[in-house]
Amino acid sequence: MSPSGRPWSLSLMFLLGMASEGINCPSRCSCQYLEVNCTGQQLQEFPVDIPLDTRQLILAANNVSYLPVVELSFLADLVYLDCRKNFLGDDLDFTFIGVAKLVYLDLSFNNLTQVTFSTFSHLLSLVVLKISDNPNLVAIEKDAFANNTWLRHLDVSRTGLTFLDTSTVRDLPNLRLLGLSDNLWHCNCSFLDFITWMMESDVHFPDADNITCYTPVGLRALRMPAAEAQLHFSCLTQLYKQDYVFLCLVGFCIFLAGIMAAWLAGICAVIYEAHASKGEEEEEEEEEDTA
Repeated sequence: MSPSGRPWSLSLMFLLGMASEGINCPSRCSCQYLEVNCTGQQLQEFPVDIPLDTRQLILAANNVSYLPVVELSFLADLVYLDCRKNFLGDDLDFTFIGVAKLVYLDLSFNNLTQVTFSTFSHLLSLVVLKISDNPNLVAIEKDAFANNTWLRHLDVSRTGLTFLDTSTVRDLPNLRLLGLSDNLWHCNCSFLDFITWMMESDVHFPDADNITCYTPVGLRALRMPAAEAQLHFSCLTQLYKQDYVFLCLVGFCIFLAGIMAAWLAGICAVIYEAHASKGEEEEEEEEEDTA
């Protein structure tokens, strides 16, 4: 027995575990208990020989362009994955299907182009998601985060986004922080609902001074509160060409219906007068016959 009262066998098992992890540590990476750190090693591919019980994997500042689904799924206990500053992009759908315990995921400074429902739908425990600084990210589907109900921190700053559907973030019950700064927001009437949600929400928006309109030109660099006021006025009072066409059609139909109603009324009056005159003539003839 050790002085602390613990069996020497437990200490030996722990040391053997540490030693085995050191042996299995990927090339050019450093390993600690349940953590593998490969930061800045200019890796071209996802590292091999990662211990299967790894909980934290850091691949930041490398040249990785692809995350292999099978190899990643072997790390079923992974809760922290940092892939910032790589070349990940194109299609990430179903990539994270085998790491359902993931709580933290950083994909910032990559080449993401879109986020669909299938991209993160299997990450039911996800709390922090950083996809900022992806200049080619131009689309996030309406239901992209429908399964990520535990999400508290979402960052989509400095991307190519011009629009974000309100329900995409409004339906996240635990969302507390949302990064939206330095995007190419197109502040038109379709975006008014999202801006109004921002103004009324309890969610915190860091760097709020840089959440501004990019288009149209008349609203460029305008912060969201000011943009909301202008859009409320223009969108709720301004009539567009199709609105005038609709009103003209309605007016024409009303005018035509009035003419038809007057015409029918006239015909009915003429028929009534003819019938009344005929009745009077018949009565006069009957009076003459009786006389």
